[in-house]
Amino acid sequence: MNYQEALQHKKESEQNADESVAKLFHIVITPSNTDESAKFIEDFLKSPESFNDESCKQYSSDDDYEVVSFKRETEND
Repeated sequence: MNYQEALQHKKESEQNADESVAKLFHIVITPSNTDESAKFIEDFLKSPESFNDESCKQYSSDDDYEVVSFKRETEND
């Protein structure tokens, strides 16, 4: 999906997510290309607060995106 479609999908996912899900998981837009997505997530996890929805654009070579969720890191993990 293109960036605007991914952004809308992310917003819908966040609205539909249970509050506990929102606290336990990151919901982010990533490039749909597996290698680009892996690099984006690797960098994101180093400093989540420095990323925003548009950050994914600099990792994508084809302007094709997907919305993914993954568990937040905690001090106990």
